[in-house]
Amino acid sequence: LPARELMVFLDVAVFEIILAYLEKRDWKEAFFSVLPQRKGAVPLGEANDPSKHALSGKEDQDNDSDSS
Repeated sequence: LPARELMVFLDVAVFEIILAYLEKRDWKEAFFSVLPQRKGAVPLGEANDPSKHALSGKEDQDNDSDSS
């Protein structure tokens, strides 16, 4: 994405996270409800726990295509 489009995308994402926080009153829940699950983000304490974020084969393929 061009820099201008990326900045608009990030602004929208931050705004959505803040709105989700106002609804949920929990930053972790707000952040992970907005962030696309296919990106594989996990809370810092759960990063090394495979039971918390096991990926199916389809999600693995999605992640591979995102990096190319």
